[in-house]
Amino acid sequence: MIVVDSALALRAAQGSPVRVAVVGTGFMGRGLVNQIVNSTPGMELVAAVNRTPERAERALHEAGVAEWDLVGSPGEVSRAISRGVPVVTDDVDAVLGAGEVDAVVEATGAVEYGCHVVLGAIEQGKHVVLLNAEVDGTVGPVLKRRADAAGVVYTGCDGDQPGVQMNLVRFVRGIGLDPLVVGNIKGLQDPYRTPTTQEAFARRWGQDPHMVTSFADGTKISFEQATVANAAGLTVERRGMRGADHAGHVDELVEAYDVAELRARGGVVDYVVGSKPGPGVFVLASHDDPKQRHYLELYKLGTGPLYSFYTPYHLCHFEVPTSVARAVLFGDATIAPVGAARVEVVTTAKRDLRAGAMLDGLGGYDTYGQAEDAATTQAQRLLPMGVAEGCVLRTDVARDHVLTYDDVVLPGGRLVDQLRVEQAGVLIPG
Repeated sequence: MIVVDSALALRAAQGSPVRVAVVGTGFMGRGLVNQIVNSTPGMELVAAVNRTPERAERALHEAGVAEWDLVGSPGEVSRAISRGVPVVTDDVDAVLGAGEVDAVVEATGAVEYGCHVVLGAIEQGKHVVLLNAEVDGTVGPVLKRRADAAGVVYTGCDGDQPGVQMNLVRFVRGIGLDPLVVGNIKGLQDPYRTPTTQEAFARRWGQDPHMVTSFADGTKISFEQATVANAAGLTVERRGMRGADHAGHVDELVEAYDVAELRARGGVVDYVVGSKPGPGVFVLASHDDPKQRHYLELYKLGTGPLYSFYTPYHLCHFEVPTSVARAVLFGDATIAPVGAARVEVVTTAKRDLRAGAMLDGLGGYDTYGQAEDAATTQAQRLLPMGVAEGCVLRTDVARDHVLTYDDVVLPGGRLVDQLRVEQAGVLIPG
């Protein structure tokens, strides 16, 4: 949104910046802290939260912040902000309870902890911006309903592929076309990758091997495309999506789909591997008006019935402040569920697993995620990937088996499971 820069410039001139707390200061969180501190006039970083406070201090130090307070209560947070000093804490509730915080960016990538952060922020009247597709893909619809009831914005972010896709969907719909394929471009897809195979890549870029593994094994893209489907009202062609290898340009994909089938489904999310321009996103859309199709051909978009639109990059943390500003200043969500889930991410065994084993987390050694139609997920009692961590297997399962709730014992007392029950009760797919 081009108006965001002017709106933030006005807030800077008025001495009334948008005040942001970042929860999670890993690789992406550190980049975001630096972006807000050094490149976003009209926005102020007031808090960095991490369960290991030293990591939050590292983020501030690397951003060139000269002074911060280590705090443990909302009062301490408020006093520091009034002095113009950001805070560091491992107590997210202290930050959520401070009235001076306008928006919270959840950037941990953790599901259970992320649920607590998001729900706590909503209950305290804070706008929420997610750098955590895993939370949104697991319990996004119920969190969106909670946020609406509280009068705050719940949203994913610009820069992350889902937000960039949704920006493109809104553009395409805004000029009168119907998006039938909304896609992501990947460089690698191998469901059997592990933190061991990805360790060298992660070390080179200073990233977490488990997070890198979730990119490589398909879990991350499954969550990302589920969030897009749930925001745009789309579905999947099949479990796991098509996910074709395509070395050419995404413009060539207009010939790869059956338009009648796409229309019958109401549009789908998908991804391709190895396409150009990577690592961008694309939308394949149709237009029913022959007069407008004539103009589209003149404007070099081809003869239809599908027309290709794409964004050749996604700039991750660079663009997140735009989503914060959209939420706080305009009440606009970059990407959020529009109702009941249309697509879920289901848990699939990455290797043969034995009864009694406790499943590890996202991007681990045990499981990977696949996007699946939500009605199928519900009918077959498939285990959502976002609740799999910590579950104990009741029986042996073979590699590539899609787990069900009947295959596992859930850990007790988790918020994510409570939210799943609430989501099923109030947001039944139509």
